[in-house]
This record gives sequence, C-alpha cells and structure tokens, in this order.
Amino acid sequence: MSVPVNVSVEGSVGIIELARPDKFNCLSLEVHECISRARERFEADRAIRSILICAQGKHFCTGADLTEVKSKMKDAQALDHFIAFGMEGLRRLEQSRLPVVVAVQGLCLAGGLELTVSCDVCFAAESAQFGDQHAQFGLIPGWGGSQRLTRLMGLRRALDLMFSARWLKADEAKQVGLVNYVVPDEELRRAALDYCLTIATRSRPGIAEMKRLAREGADMGLELERDAAVRALRSEDVAEGLDAFENRRAPVFKA
Repeated sequence: MSVPVNVSVEGSVGIIELARPDKFNCLSLEVHECISRARERFEADRAIRSILICAQGKHFCTGADLTEVKSKMKDAQALDHFIAFGMEGLRRLEQSRLPVVVAVQGLCLAGGLELTVSCDVCFAAESAQFGDQHAQFGLIPGWGGSQRLTRLMGLRRALDLMFSARWLKADEAKQVGLVNYVVPDEELRRAALDYCLTIATRSRPGIAEMKRLAREGADMGLELERDAAVRALRSEDVAEGLDAFENRRAPVFKA
C-alpha cells in the first residue's frame, strides 16, 4: 500500500513530501494526519531547525480529496470532523515553533492554496499557478483560506481571488504577496532546501519568538470559517457544484 506522504530529513531540515501525484496530491484526512505526525516528530527533534513541504509530480496540490468529501455529505458530524481536523492541522503548522517553507510547482488550488498560505515562506516554480476554486463549485474555504489570504494579499485582492476563482501565475502571485521567490522548475527543491539550511544557522528560540509575535491573533477568524464551511458543505449548491466538477460541466446554482 502506497504512503500518501513521504517524511525524511536532510541535514537540519525535516522534509514533508506529498506523495499522491496520481491524485494531484489532494488532501485527505490521512494526508493531514501524516503531515501532523511529521510536524510533531520534527518539533520534538532538537536537531531539526526548519520544515520543508514539497510534492511529487507535476502539480503541488489541487485541493481537498473530493471523493472523501462527497462520502461525508449526509453526515454533519463527519463533515465537521473533516473540516475541523484539516483546520487544526494547518493551524498547528502555522503555529509551529519551527519555520515552515513550502515549494510549489504546477497547480496549487483551493485546499492546496490553504496549505501553502499556512506556511511561513513560499518558493514557487515558474510553472506554478495559484487559485481558490471554491466559488466555482459553490464551496467556501474551510481550512483558513478566507482569513490567511486576506492577511497576505489585502482584502480586495483576496476577495477578487475567491470570487473569480481565477489562477495567478507565479510572478503575479509574488506581486500580490502569496509567493516570496520564483525560481526555474529544475531549481525549485534545491533553492527551497538551501533557504531552509540558511535558517538553521539562526537562533532556534529567536526564530520561534519572531514567528509567534507575527502570527498571534488569528484564531477567532479561523473558527468563524470552520463553522461556515460545515454549513455550506451540506447545501444544495455544494451538492450541485461537486456533481458538476465530477462530470466536467458548468454548475447551475438555484440560490
């Protein structure tokens, strides 16, 4: 049985690699669990000074595992667990005392974008494209996107990205604050890893304190998003949106 996330160490860097390229590295509960376990392992290891999140294949991550989402549509408790578990996992990643760097190639959409914006520093390959696809299918962000995108991009840019569901190329994503560095595809992993190794030369407590001070105050908005996402997932519009996505047609919303 294949493992959905590969975990390794290179020098002082803990590496978390999404390993479902055949599924566009979509995020299931199992993937979130693997990410959380790896993060906890690295945080407990004094030799690890930073975390790098990357992905196999052509695309970084195209969002949540919609097969899993659809299987839970009629169970409010299961839906709440799916949203809450992913929300908490990304919040713990954001609040980790270790700096978290993400390296993105190809498509980074919806839940994949939410994973990316929960990290501290983003490297993008020239091939990378970033988008929030939720509105296209009647969905709303459920893993922190509405809050973190607004803080990173500003209110109007974030709302435009969420409303339009358009994709940003790597250079544009850098211009609006979603990306720190754009590099050639073949240099992506090495550039991100070198950055992580540079962080290893800094004070571990000092980096942790800077991150804590910069990140404090975000929790209330995340709870509002979680509650709204669970309600939205049980709506007729979401059922229509997911069916449209699955059957490659344009959704027809009643509301």
